[in-house]
Amino acid sequence: MDERTFGRSQQHASVIGLGTWQLGADWGDVDDKEALAVLEAAAEAGVTFFDTADVYGDGRSEETIATFLRSRPDLHVMVATKMGRRVDQLPENYVLDNFRAWSDRSRRNLGIDRIDLVQLHCPPTSVYSSDEVFDALDTLVAEERIAAYGVSVETCEEALTAIARPGVASVQIILNAFRMKPLRAVLPAAQEAGVGIIARVPLASGLLSGKYTKDTVFPENDHRTYNRHGESFDVGETFSGVDYTTGVEAAAEFSALAPQGYTPAQLALRWIVQQPGVTTVIPGARSPEQARANAAAAELPELPEATLAAIRDLYDRRIKEQVENRW
Repeated sequence: MDERTFGRSQQHASVIGLGTWQLGADWGDVDDKEALAVLEAAAEAGVTFFDTADVYGDGRSEETIATFLRSRPDLHVMVATKMGRRVDQLPENYVLDNFRAWSDRSRRNLGIDRIDLVQLHCPPTSVYSSDEVFDALDTLVAEERIAAYGVSVETCEEALTAIARPGVASVQIILNAFRMKPLRAVLPAAQEAGVGIIARVPLASGLLSGKYTKDTVFPENDHRTYNRHGESFDVGETFSGVDYTTGVEAAAEFSALAPQGYTPAQLALRWIVQQPGVTTVIPGARSPEQARANAAAAELPELPEATLAAIRDLYDRRIKEQVENRW
């Protein structure tokens, strides 16, 4: 699979990575054996970028990655984790002592001395404007706890503030066919600055797979049940903030746009891969089959202009009004 570079850090990631939230928690149950099989399938398909966080299953996702990589010392996989959601979301908690403690915990979970990439995990907006926060992150690099750092953001404004910071290697942002606002300013700014873009929630929490109907029932421990209206965290993380009924209807239209040989999910991933400025896209997977199918999207032909235009028209008609004023 093709790899792209995080410009400032010169690290490399496969154009399609693997998000591992599903392997930790909040997407229903996945047993350890199946989780390891997902990682194996992704790696065998050419994925060289795993994204995780210290709160995914309270460290379970990180520990599962560590178990897998110990069994495959022949592989080179860039592992990115996140920190900051284990405490109350107050700016005063984003200090060097906490950063050391959080990154040390992740290093233990991952079984490594230095983490490839640590990202602030959607912190309070004021954190992005704090010199002290980024000085502390620079200290983690100097202490060789981490190789590089980035941020995971909720809004385009937060992304642009972070991109202006000279030490930021990457910005992780929701980007998909139901969340196009980052295309206008964030991706061009990142390209100019040499900041990598990690596109998350690429399938709009599964909506863009075309598998769900208005009657689909998700497990109680799935965020698509308990966070549908933002009860637990930012509602934009669940179905990209799109009302579920609208999302299902729009997803049916989206599925009909898939060229021959593409699944709807592969169409969604291929669309992101083609956006200038994207470094890697991180779909999750709950089975080896899903992991292989996601990775295969990287090898599909580029989408024709007519398909890209039709996707844009769908967004403008059905989705734009719901999401652009918030994120």
